[in-house]
Amino acid sequence: MRFIEIKAPAKINIGLFILSKRADGYHNLLTLFYPIHDLFDLLTFERSSAFEFICSEKNIPCDENNLVVKAKSLLEKVSGKSINVKITLDKRIPSQAGLGGGSSDAAAALISLNEMFQLNLKYEQLLELALQLGSDVPFFIKARPAIGRSRGEILQLAALEINEPILIINPGINISTKEAFAKINPHERNFDFTSVIKNGTPDYSLLKEKVTNDFEEHVFELYPEIKRLKEILYTNGALFSLMSGSGSTVYGIFPDVESAERVKELLPKNYFCLISNPDR
Repeated sequence: MRFIEIKAPAKINIGLFILSKRADGYHNLLTLFYPIHDLFDLLTFERSSAFEFICSEKNIPCDENNLVVKAKSLLEKVSGKSINVKITLDKRIPSQAGLGGGSSDAAAALISLNEMFQLNLKYEQLLELALQLGSDVPFFIKARPAIGRSRGEILQLAALEINEPILIINPGINISTKEAFAKINPHERNFDFTSVIKNGTPDYSLLKEKVTNDFEEHVFELYPEIKRLKEILYTNGALFSLMSGSGSTVYGIFPDVESAERVKELLPKNYFCLISNPDR
């Protein structure tokens, strides 16, 4: 196989609880990951005589600081093979936004290079490598709704389908995940995400009552405009709204596309806005 093109989807967190600080410096968390398949980065992989990585976004590093390059290097280390490939990343997911774009790109690289170079790594092996690259990367190996535990790598597939449109808004504020975790006050909680899923769909009244994102308090204090986004979504009819990951993206689930479109028109034109529509 000489050429692969793959879509690396975004994700949102439907709830994010930070439970405890670990001895290894990471945090134990509990979250419900939900993939957004109509918001994606596009990666192409083409066999070449030498390694080359090109990204459409100028501000993103193209060296070992990029998770795609790290994924390629990790596969070389594990397989003992030189991977000569030209990788082109068409970046469409906002970066440092809580949408998992970099993690999804890394997972796409693991999947595609494993196939292209016939490395024969099984799913469980890919999960182990994914965790070495980042806490969210294992989720994107399959990118199906899942409850995440530990660092996020212990995944329990969830029978969940959101049939309503999701308005995704990013105001262009970059929030460092490392800094966000440094400000968090972890506390243990027992919560069963399946309790807010009824017949495979979300119970929005229960979500509003029981589900939060522990990063919101600090981020909203630091950036009131992000807090204001959530207020706008609820004021204008969102069934449920939350910040995704450590921010700065906020999403709102609406009863219909027309409602989501009306709210989108209220927002500043320089914001990234996308309506994820299950009917597409």
